[in-house]
Order: sequence, then structure tokens, then C-alpha cells
Amino acid sequence: MLQTSFHTFTDTLRQRLQEPLPGEVAHSKMAAASRYRLGIKPNERTRRSAVLICFYPYRGSIYLPLILRPQYDGVHAGQMAFPGGRMERFDENLTRTALREAQEEIGIRVSDVTVLGHLTELFIPPSNFYVLPVIGTLPYRPDFYPDPREVEAVVEVDLDTLLDETIVGDSQVEVRGMTVDAPFYQIENYRVWGATAMMISELLMVIGSVK
Repeated sequence: MLQTSFHTFTDTLRQRLQEPLPGEVAHSKMAAASRYRLGIKPNERTRRSAVLICFYPYRGSIYLPLILRPQYDGVHAGQMAFPGGRMERFDENLTRTALREAQEEIGIRVSDVTVLGHLTELFIPPSNFYVLPVIGTLPYRPDFYPDPREVEAVVEVDLDTLLDETIVGDSQVEVRGMTVDAPFYQIENYRVWGATAMMISELLMVIGSVK
């Protein structure tokens, strides 16, 4: 029964991703106030990157992995994220970037991933990246092998948890000595905010028309 419902979900999601996406409308719901106040725009030094949002069946439900970035001297240190990273010269496209980075960071077997489509590309001012969220599925729960240089922890998230509106909050976040007002998703003991929260917001708006 689980496999039937999982396949129905993924088939419908694939179709929905071919339709117009909510994009900025969804992003604005979870954007930090500083994003619009500072008004930072893409420029000639802006680079491209991609992340993988990968669904799989587990425990009678549908899950996806998030990662906790380790503490380091960087703008995204200690934050929750989807596995992913910057596009390299040898990547033929951003889908390949997302798959390669997910394999390197959390050890999933990308040859088993079915790509359904993607969400809206999102500009991230602090790191000056455009990031493309790629949506994929695995037919099984993967074994995770996190790269300790890139990933402090893998956090498996039940889709029903993401769909629970009570996990949404708003607070001030300290980022490199600055205080930022930012909406967040409270997932277990982790607060997911910033670009990752904006991607989740669009994902949930798309899924809301699927379920």
C-alpha cells in the first residue's frame, strides 16, 4: 500500500512541476526581512549552484533528508540545508550538480534517483549564488554516509511534519554578528530558515496542490 501511495504522490508531483510554479509568492512567505531591506542583486560575480530535494518511502510515510552544516568560517555555518553545492565546469547541467553534490555530501546512490523536475531558481545574497532546487525520488530509504567536512548531521524529515502549520515561527537570528528577523520551520530541535525555508515554502505550495 505504501509503494502505491508513494508512486501516486511522485507521479502527481512530476506533473505539477511542469505547471507554473509559485516562485516569489512562496519565497516571500519565509524570507528574512533583511533580504528585501538590503536590496542586494545578482551581479557578474554571481555563481550558480543546485540542491537536491529527494523523497523516499519510510515507516509508512514519505521522507526527505536535510543536513546540518558544521561550524566553519562561512556564511552558512551551522545552518540547516538541502544537500548541494556550486556548479563545476565538468557538470553538464545543474541537475547533475545537485546529484553529484548529494552523493558527495550524504552518500546516496544517484544512479537510483529519479528526477521529477525542479523548483524556482533562488538568489542567495550572502553567498552571491543562484541555487536551483532539483526534485528527485528514491524507491527506498537510503543509507547515509555524510562527509564530515560538509555535514554535521543528516536529519530525516517526515513530509507530514513539513505540512504541519504549527511548525512555522518567527524570531531573531544571529548571523555573523548581525541580528536578522527571520521566519523559520521548527523541525525537531532545529530551526530551518533563510534560503532553505524559502525553498520549503515553495515546495509545500506545490505539494499542497498534489495531496
